[in-house]
Amino acid sequence: MIDLRQLAALWRRCEVTVRDAPSALLLTVVSLMPGFQGNGTQIGELPTSPYDGLAVAVIALESMPLIVRRRRPALCLVLVSLGFALDQIFAYHAMAGIALPVALISAGAYLEHHRRAVGLLLSAAYVPLVVALARLGLNEEPADLVVFYLALVVAWGIGAWLRSTRATEAEHRLHVAAATRAAERTRIARELHDVVTHHVTAMVVQAEAARYLTAAPDRLDAALSAVSDTGRRAISDLRHLLDLLNPDHDTDVRMPSAGELRTLVEQTRQAGQPVEYIEEGESSESAGSAEFVAYRVVQEALTNALKYAHGSRTVVRVRHGEREITVEVSTEGRGSRAASPGGSGRGLAGLRERVAALGGEFSAHRRADGFVVRARIPAGNPS
Repeated sequence: MIDLRQLAALWRRCEVTVRDAPSALLLTVVSLMPGFQGNGTQIGELPTSPYDGLAVAVIALESMPLIVRRRRPALCLVLVSLGFALDQIFAYHAMAGIALPVALISAGAYLEHHRRAVGLLLSAAYVPLVVALARLGLNEEPADLVVFYLALVVAWGIGAWLRSTRATEAEHRLHVAAATRAAERTRIARELHDVVTHHVTAMVVQAEAARYLTAAPDRLDAALSAVSDTGRRAISDLRHLLDLLNPDHDTDVRMPSAGELRTLVEQTRQAGQPVEYIEEGESSESAGSAEFVAYRVVQEALTNALKYAHGSRTVVRVRHGEREITVEVSTEGRGSRAASPGGSGRGLAGLRERVAALGGEFSAHRRADGFVVRARIPAGNPS
């Protein structure tokens, strides 16, 4: 059985001259059929001449250039206009005359260069055509000649409107593509920041602490083991992130959720940060993206605690409600920043955008005894 959709797709892949050829051939054949002879456009009241060999050539000149109406619109319009002029002068009045408005629309839509010059040239050519027809006995009111000319102008205008519409749509697609690329780059930057910054900060803090444990081999071994474990987790998380960014990846990519916060807290404790974790309610699968965003909020807040208040008490409170997840991470004092790498400010800005995208609220500010991060994240959004 013939698959019409495959045939349509194959036809759309054909070169434009191939797709325009059937209509040009059909117009030529129809114009030569006895029942359609002399039934075309007629300027004035010149009696219709019988078809002869010259009529076949004129009709072919009038209609066959439509094959290149999109590929070579200027050439098509010039040839069709010449054929139309000969058609009127020899009074064949062929159906092929409808090729002229088609060529005008095509030129208005597809002509790239010298558009004004082509329009002026054809407008000027209309005058000698009218003069030639007048010498042959043209019996037409000047107003009718002006109306016919204006009809041709309208055909050109329709093509110009189509061109403008197509250009606007193309520009819109470019803007959408650019915005999509920018959003994707932002998303990748956020994920890389969240994954890399947290683990690397923990490794830096752990490695710095290990420098002071050379006199205690057991504690030094534990510190180096923590650094090694953190590095392996960083590699694992980066692999998951790369899987997420790989368009050919077939399986679902595991994304961290609020249910893994206890593991995150324990990892931060191993880095030397005293963390108290308080959780109310139970995480729900229906929370969707809210679970992931809650995890990122806690992760970034703990990363900042390691950076700017290493060794200070930190309290993480997470409450799972029916309609939202609330997160509060507070850190007391300023701690020691001797081992912390400098921050870029991207983390908190990224969190604010993540929470806002779900319709929630986010705040991060200093207070007298330290600093606090709060987030209210509406639940029930699809992942």
